[in-house]
Amino acid sequence: MAKAPVPGRAKTRLAAGVGDEEAAELAAAALLDTVETAARVWPRGRRVLALAGDLAGATREAELRAAVADWHVVPQGGASFAQRLVDGHRQAHRLAGGPVVQVGMDTPQVTPAVLRGVATLAREHAAPVLGPALDGGWWVLVTTHPHQARVLAGVPMSRPDTGRLTAAALDAAGHPPLEGPLLRDVDELEDAVAVAAQAPRTRFARRWRELVRR
Repeated sequence: MAKAPVPGRAKTRLAAGVGDEEAAELAAAALLDTVETAARVWPRGRRVLALAGDLAGATREAELRAAVADWHVVPQGGASFAQRLVDGHRQAHRLAGGPVVQVGMDTPQVTPAVLRGVATLAREHAAPVLGPALDGGWWVLVTTHPHQARVLAGVPMSRPDTGRLTAAALDAAGHPPLEGPLLRDVDELEDAVAVAAQAPRTRFARRWRELVRR
């Protein structure tokens, strides 16, 4: 799940500190990192990008198009973010089969080992896996069947209690989630500093270092 890194539309909270153009550069770098990591875990045919917006005119457009050339790229469907998440899981299960490991573009530090780990956990236990984020949300949801994701439609998103409410909704629907590793989302300046330091070899970290040297 990702938003096209277009200045003024991507990473708006980060843009408050670095400006629209630089926020889009950082968003593009994070998306490229995430796409590359996923491609190291899943083969062609098993990778789906549910995209909000259009890559036409996006920052680093050519690089992004090349990176997802052998992916299923589908538009996000739904009026709300929660509905788009539900639709993303539905489309991924239809196109690639399960389990579906759904991440966004906010965790460029995620590694192939972590993604393999949550997928294996879900497969072995035939249960969803929810990875908490440091801000109280979540950064990954693994579903073994698309109906597990339907509960997201009733969960308030982008709140400090979104992670807890998502876990409770899954549990109430008869799909108690297993817990994945804790990661930090990049939403604010302090998140960018921490994640760039944690994963210094990523495109995201390199772009961040270029920014702070100016």
